[in-house]
Amino acid sequence: MRLMRRLQREQEQSPYVLASKRGGPITDSNFRKIIARLGVAAKIGFPVHPHMLRHACGFALANAGHDTRSIQAYLGHRSIASTVIYTALSDAAFKGFWRG
Repeated sequence: MRLMRRLQREQEQSPYVLASKRGGPITDSNFRKIIARLGVAAKIGFPVHPHMLRHACGFALANAGHDTRSIQAYLGHRSIASTVIYTALSDAAFKGFWRG
């Protein structure tokens, strides 16, 4: 949140963090289109949507070895079952298990 507020303060043209070219708030539709275009430009090979950023964050935190409860709190999941999806696929939690 601090970074978003700082970005908002640094915006000279608009009070919005994500602003349109005219300085107004960016619409959901335009944000989805921007993310989709970025996916095409990055040659990802499949359609990209904004929620994938959330998934990428969850997987990155799990792969970095953060515990499941912390990831749950960070992502705002009510149920731990929603968070386990990210940690179940990560082997980072097992690194160093057999080293003294």
